[in-house]
Amino acid sequence: MPLPARNGVGPGCVVLPTGPWQRILDFLVERFRTIPRNEIEARMQRGDIVDDAGKPVLPSRSYTPHIKLYYYRTVDLEPHIPFEETVLFQDDYLVVVDKPHFLPVIPSGPYVQETLLVRLINKLGINTLAPMHRLDRETAGVILFTVQPALRGRYQKLFAHQKVTKHYEAIAPFRPELNFPITRHSRLVNGEPFIRMREALGSEPGPPNAHTQVDLLEVLPCKTLARYRLSPISGKKHQLRVHMAALGIPIINDTLYPIHKIPLKSDLVSYDTPLQLLAREIAFIDPITEVPRHYTSRLQLGLPAPAGDVANA
Repeated sequence: MPLPARNGVGPGCVVLPTGPWQRILDFLVERFRTIPRNEIEARMQRGDIVDDAGKPVLPSRSYTPHIKLYYYRTVDLEPHIPFEETVLFQDDYLVVVDKPHFLPVIPSGPYVQETLLVRLINKLGINTLAPMHRLDRETAGVILFTVQPALRGRYQKLFAHQKVTKHYEAIAPFRPELNFPITRHSRLVNGEPFIRMREALGSEPGPPNAHTQVDLLEVLPCKTLARYRLSPISGKKHQLRVHMAALGIPIINDTLYPIHKIPLKSDLVSYDTPLQLLAREIAFIDPITEVPRHYTSRLQLGLPAPAGDVANA
């Protein structure tokens, strides 16, 4: 790769399409509309944008389609996430982490350094780390990272072939008329706005693609809320949140389901009201060592995330 990682973050890449631009600078100004022209020029002058041969791309360079550009992505005034992750386990193959609420897993939007992946790379010094599966920014709990790129595909296939057992916990309203356990089968499709999912209507074609078993663990002392165990068989985006809302027991502090409560462009985050959803357990047979692996979160719903040190095992 023409540019090394910087502060735990690898370079971004864009392939220049066929188009009318006279200079590469003109394309970049149009492509990255939120970045002022003079800032893009300054980055080019500093050598922060290079071609696939590693040659710096200066503001005067003529446009050539189909070449690759590599660049460092920066975010001004990146918000600090005031919660710490805890490494639960580490070996030559995997790093297992307890992720706090509110912390994104990978760089996106206004977050680069304040993401779990970049924090771990900087903390552990392992530039090859990559998430083995997904976990929403709003969700806390156990998430796994692979260490060796050559083996990453074998671990990720476990999820594609449904060979991973996952259990979540959620706090949601208690409805005594529901008989648990309940298995929810439905077809999830893109909703409105684009960040939401929804269950397909009966008139929309296609078989169910999302399956979740919901078990009642306990009714809380207030009698209006309960703790549930959610066991997804599939792994669709926002599956647990959509299914709980569809059952009439939306997860406490969910700002997306059943109603989208925060404007799309809002940066308002209330750290006092975390989504009451926790990735509690994950288990599978390791495809490399053939040894059973089972990891459990130390976090508790409704409690602040603990700060922890790296634990090697």
